[in-house]
Amino acid sequence: MPTYTAPLDDMMFLFENLRNNKNYNELDKYKEVTPDLVKDILQEAAKINQNLILPLAKSGDENPAVLENGVVRTPPGYKEAYKKFIEDGWISLACDPKYGGQGMPKTVSAFFDEMLSSASLAFKLYSELTIGAYNCINHHATDEIKNKYLPKMVEGKWSGTMCLTEPVCGTDLGLLKTKAVEQDDGTFKISGQKIFITSGDHDLTENIIHLVLARASDSPHGTKGISLFLVPKFIVNSDGSVGTRNGVSTGSLEKKMGIGGSATCVLNFDEATGYMIGPKNKGLNSMFTMMNLERIVVGIQGLGISEIAYQNSLSYAKERKQGVSNNSQSKNGADFIIEHADIKKTLLNMKSIIEGERALSFWLAQQIEVSLYHDDAQVRQDATDLVSLMTPVVKSFFTDMGMEITSDAMQLHGGYGFTKDLGIEQLYRDNRITPIYEGRNSVQAIDLVFRKLVNRNGDIIGKYISMINDDLNISDQKIKPYIDKISKSIDILKKFTDWIKVKIQNEKDDASAACNEYLKVLGLVATGHAWIKVLEVSFKDYDKNKKFYEEKIKTADFFFNRVLTKCENYYDTASTGSKYIMDFKFN
Repeated sequence: MPTYTAPLDDMMFLFENLRNNKNYNELDKYKEVTPDLVKDILQEAAKINQNLILPLAKSGDENPAVLENGVVRTPPGYKEAYKKFIEDGWISLACDPKYGGQGMPKTVSAFFDEMLSSASLAFKLYSELTIGAYNCINHHATDEIKNKYLPKMVEGKWSGTMCLTEPVCGTDLGLLKTKAVEQDDGTFKISGQKIFITSGDHDLTENIIHLVLARASDSPHGTKGISLFLVPKFIVNSDGSVGTRNGVSTGSLEKKMGIGGSATCVLNFDEATGYMIGPKNKGLNSMFTMMNLERIVVGIQGLGISEIAYQNSLSYAKERKQGVSNNSQSKNGADFIIEHADIKKTLLNMKSIIEGERALSFWLAQQIEVSLYHDDAQVRQDATDLVSLMTPVVKSFFTDMGMEITSDAMQLHGGYGFTKDLGIEQLYRDNRITPIYEGRNSVQAIDLVFRKLVNRNGDIIGKYISMINDDLNISDQKIKPYIDKISKSIDILKKFTDWIKVKIQNEKDDASAACNEYLKVLGLVATGHAWIKVLEVSFKDYDKNKKFYEEKIKTADFFFNRVLTKCENYYDTASTGSKYIMDFKFN
């Protein structure tokens, strides 16, 4: 089984030193969230993840969730761990105190999300979808609905799901078939089938609150006729107690490559009672509140699994002896593999990407808070645009890098990486879903290029690049070499953006074929920008903690010289166009 130690020092470094965001610091609600308080929270989070949740990863893989006589049973140990999990209040961490939450900012809950993803992604998904459903209901439901459902969800006694995909549609929800028939009392009867429903059924909570996309009888075809409905597994009585079983049943569980402990269900809705959430025919708008936040969290899943893969790779490299290094001091003919240049390169690649991503996700968490709670409407809108731009980047870039890192971890472990003995291959299998669910990464890249670069608020990518350039006005000459390198990558990003905008107008296939490369360039630049913020502190405070900051600087050296430089290759490849692709005829 892999070992794991939560990277508390790095997390606290970010919280204490990278809060220099003027708009974020203007949020009154978080001024009492002190570093000491956050440190206490994260230390407790580390304990439960390292000691209680981590062992569940292996047990869930070896004894996956099962469907028995219409009832879903979670793996051994899950019920006991979940009970402790909710008793300690981890679901409520970032929820509104009005409904029993603790009101912590996303800058704190994102760290917890990362830890939990490292410990056991399969276990995490049972609470993650609850928090997603909570966010959607909190943003779009009536006060009556919120008061009736949210307290139990925040407490963790009830869980939540997101029900979009059907046998006939996934990405293209305009083909959706699930029907909603309005009743005289204002409720709806929901009928249809949903597939790939994470946490669709289980034995951890007394009720499950499904958020279901369906089409009302009098609604138009296509995406413009889709509404969102709250459909509980058990009807909730007027006094808040759990009543009779609703018309929702589990048809089967998916047999998957990884995350076996997570119940991925086929759900059948047979005239189930549902309650409309948000305006009629605007269901996608409401659901995307949940989906967009989920996509960021999925990116953090990739980061979390990358971290545990790196930690175990580093430990193994320090213990495993193979071959003679170029500068060998060994007397018995073999060196620890960490002494080999290729192994050290692999580890530094992991480390530089992980720490850059963590800094980027911290910055994005700040932007989310500003977009929701800042007093100035224009400031909120600007932050909203940044979050919108970065959502597909974090989702796709972090999970793609997660696949690269878990693959490299297996390679570094050699034959032991391929066996089940050390659990490294499970990290690869569990992580493989992250580039797929909540919108495949290729779809995220298309969304970025065709919808996010320019919107009704103007040239979003141009504003983002200007913001980065403003942040590069740093007087410390020690940072200048890094600024020069990222400036070169920003120039490539600008050139790539101009090329994309032209191609969207006159050669859409060229733009489509370049989407993934464009997203990777933007992801690298965004991560480089986060590293600049880290370096600014590292050089300024160097004498306060020389060992810590020296490691930061040397890790950044690798990122700027070995990772960021890939931008040019991505652009050169993409700008060859699509003719040689689209003209090819498969036999």
